[in-house]
Amino acid sequence: MIVFNLSCNNSHTFEGWFASLEVFQAQAAGGQVTCPHCNSAIIEKLPAGPHIRRSLPEKAADAVVDKHADEIKLRNIMEELLRNSENVGARFPEEARKIHYSEIPPRGIHGTASAAEVLSLLEDDIAVFPLPRVLRNDIH
Repeated sequence: MIVFNLSCNNSHTFEGWFASLEVFQAQAAGGQVTCPHCNSAIIEKLPAGPHIRRSLPEKAADAVVDKHADEIKLRNIMEELLRNSENVGARFPEEARKIHYSEIPPRGIHGTASAAEVLSLLEDDIAVFPLPRVLRNDIH
């Protein structure tokens, strides 16, 4: 696996993992590589600085690859959730309750809530889950 720093025509930067440079070039030419921020298929590989490879035990190297693969999967899931839901901001607890009690039509929402508000929602059997702030902050 090789990791490339990529950029779209809207200046969003992100990482892409590929089996080789040739695989990246073929996928990019076929429009299969898209920006996770804006879905643009106009992608270019950014220049990379020198990389000094150090030897890792085989299991440690696999763990690093698995960790990055899991982070990419989580980021992709979060981006999909945010893309397909409405940001209701601080109204999140109120909107979640209205949806739960069928006062308004159901829809995907996300927003902010204090720990006390989240606990109150959970106590009322309203399913909510937090998004990790470290990932959430850099997804637009």
